[in-house]
Amino acid sequence: MADPANKVESNIAGKWYVDDECIDCDLCRTTAPDNFKANEDEGYSFVFKQPTSPEEEELCEQAKEECPVEAIGDDCSA
Repeated sequence: MADPANKVESNIAGKWYVDDECIDCDLCRTTAPDNFKANEDEGYSFVFKQPTSPEEEELCEQAKEECPVEAIGDDCSA
């Protein structure tokens, strides 16, 4: 489970976040490209835009469930 105490600094403020366990596998960026971006210099993904529609929320949830290292979190599951 993602740790809110270890959120990467690049995350935009809000419910969804990526923590420092991210291995930059590209799954979240492929699943929810409107919400996740890569920090290519540091080798991790982050939330650059919080979901603003039910569809985006669903895609972020899918990315969280499929994340191989459980690096995606949301304040509701923390």
